Amino acid sequence: MMKLQDIAIARSGDKGDRATLSVIARDSANYPLLERLLTAETVKAHYAGVVRGEVERYLLPRLGAVHFVMHAALGGGVTRSLALDAHGKTLSSAILDLPLPPHATVPPPLPDNAAAGLAPKQPTLQGDLP
Repeated sequence: MMKLQDIAIARSGDKGDRATLSVIARDSANYPLLERLLTAETVKAHYAGVVRGEVERYLLPRLGAVHFVMHAALGGGVTRSLALDAHGKTLSSAILDLPLPPHATVPPPLPDNAAAGLAPKQPTLQGDLP
């Protein structure tokens, strides 16, 4: 089973009691799948018990990213929370564990040079090395 981590990376941060989360497609061809899969409702459900407030979604197609602002997500904020991760930095790791639906279509990766039988050109050294 494929997971979100197979097609995307994520970053998270904090501001007071709000956590921010950006999910960025590794390949721009996968952005439409992120846009369909990652709704505000899906993200709120994924973080049930952590995010107590609303989740706002912002689409960033030119960056191949979907950005979320999660309100009431950090136990009152860094200076008030007793949570081990009061900054919300691990929230990005949690979203990457989201399974992709079985019917999700992900374009096959482009072959790399080695798979295509092309070896990278080796640098030519001239002169004596110290």
